[in-house]
Amino acid sequence: MASVMGLLEERETAARVRVEELRAEADRVLAELGEAEAVLERRVIARGELAEALAAPGMVIEEPVVDPRDTTSKAPAAKGGAPVAGSIVPRRREGATAEALAPDYRRIVELLEAELHVGGAGLMAKELTARLGLELVPAKIEGVRSKAKRLVERDWLTLTPSGRFMPRASVPDAAS
Repeated sequence: MASVMGLLEERETAARVRVEELRAEADRVLAELGEAEAVLERRVIARGELAEALAAPGMVIEEPVVDPRDTTSKAPAAKGGAPVAGSIVPRRREGATAEALAPDYRRIVELLEAELHVGGAGLMAKELTARLGLELVPAKIEGVRSKAKRLVERDWLTLTPSGRFMPRASVPDAAS
């Protein structure tokens, strides 16, 4: 019987050694996985930051440059200084309309004005992003948040303490 017990003890010892080896291997793999996930996260953040930086002047990245030889694209600008993608957001003045804004900013203001007319209490950046038909990824959401905050800084929108963006009350409408 001692030999059978000895065999069982040897097998148990071998199983313990194997378990310890696998635990060490699992720890190594988990550590490597953690490092790889950290690298991935940094790369995703960097890509998001780059996309936001490139999209900051206007949401349309594909057409930021206007060809000076193209007379069709110059016609609206010559007609009244119509904004183009990439133009600076002007400060809101009395009587100014959303037409003074670049198309991407105008869409945000018009969307929020429409939301207010149906009794809405403003929209969060994520809700704005969804209503604009953009993909709900951090880079797009932060790009829209950045644009909306720029509109707040230029007096086109207001930001509630809860983080909701709302259109600013129009001065001429209040007077009439």
